[in-house]
This record gives sequence, C-alpha cells and structure tokens, in this order.
Amino acid sequence: MALKIIASECTTCGACEFECPNAAISIKNDVYTIKASGCTECDGDAPKCQAVCPVEGCIVQG
Repeated sequence: MALKIIASECTTCGACEFECPNAAISIKNDVYTIKASGCTECDGDAPKCQAVCPVEGCIVQG
C-alpha cells in the first residue's frame, strides 16, 4: 500500500520529494502529493520521505 501526504499538515518544505527513490512525490496546487502507483514504501526499509519530514504524522499509510 502506498503512503499519502495529509495536505492540511504539509508545510511544502520539499524535503520528501528529493528523498523519494521512485520519484513518486511531486507538488500540485502548492501541496506535495505521492503518486500511489509509484510508491513502494522504500521496499521494506523505513520510508525515506517519512524520515525527513519535519511534521510528525504528515506522511501516513494510504
């Protein structure tokens, strides 16, 4: 299952976009989103986007 970004929590810092190994994160309408078909949750490793996000609970299971 892919991760998702809670739009109301996102500060648009951009840290997650550069950490995603699948390029599944992009900005749309001033908020970052995760393309579900591209997200692999880092294949069993801790998701890199969650690790760098400064807002706890912003990136969650979709």
